[in-house]
Amino acid sequence: MTMNALTIKDPADLLSFIGHTLGFWPTESLVCITLDKDRVGATLRIDLPKQPGHETHFAQTVAAYLTSDERANGIVFALYTTDAPEPGEARPHRATIAALTGVLAREGIIIRDGIYVTDTTYSPYDTPPGPDIAVPLSTTEYSRVNAEFVYRGSTIEPTNQVTLPTATHKAEDASAVEHHKEAILNQPPATAVDDAHELWNGMLAAKNYPTNQNVLKLIAYFQFPHIRDRLMADIPGIDEPSVRILFAQTTQAPSWSRIEWAKQLLTHTYTLTAPQHAAPILTTIGYINRGKTEDPKPTNTSNWHSTPTPDTA
Repeated sequence: MTMNALTIKDPADLLSFIGHTLGFWPTESLVCITLDKDRVGATLRIDLPKQPGHETHFAQTVAAYLTSDERANGIVFALYTTDAPEPGEARPHRATIAALTGVLAREGIIIRDGIYVTDTTYSPYDTPPGPDIAVPLSTTEYSRVNAEFVYRGSTIEPTNQVTLPTATHKAEDASAVEHHKEAILNQPPATAVDDAHELWNGMLAAKNYPTNQNVLKLIAYFQFPHIRDRLMADIPGIDEPSVRILFAQTTQAPSWSRIEWAKQLLTHTYTLTAPQHAAPILTTIGYINRGKTEDPKPTNTSNWHSTPTPDTA
């Protein structure tokens, strides 16, 4: 079912959007979202610098990613940290944000607004010392954007750490995967991709876990990068070219329930995966867990911006 474009009206909506886009609540992170007029573009999460003196390099790194969105003319950001502000400052990492402001300005991109997020509250990033205007982070659960994403089947994990089940590490399973790999190598590459696509999509459309035989065959397909890319692109259930799906440049909305089911399938698959075959499976689980494909439908942000601050206007 085609969903209407999301409208971000306030900071709670924005934080919900970030949580569902990433798939987890960030910690010690800077999250930037590019804007083209009032439409959301790319979402970037990056660890905050741990030592002073690296602010300019950090800002240049962030800007290099953000300017890859050629249509971006502004950003909003959320800074997630438990660090205390420096003496005389209202917010931590002021030097980092100041450096980013300058680097982006040279690229013609302005920072429209920012949010300061702790473990329990959020508030405007640019606020002078004085009365506490922090809002409990739990209020984001009641935002319109959160409700919409939950309706679509999306969830937000507490962290980006994946808890894996115990793998059986049976020698016969590893041998079966090697046998399937030999069979795949004897196929024309296009045929192998089509067969893998059919097997994987059948699993994604089913309601029960596949047989061990099909799981072992899937593990074998994931060992080949050109096949793995196709299977990763199959996860959101979007009928567009693979390269656009993998780089979140699609015009269609993903199926969040399908994405969650893919994660469960791959976690189950890991239990039958030998150590020498595990990396592609873990990579794909990480792809889902750390970077959920964001809803590519335009997202209107025109109603939520507060007054631009002196540091970021």
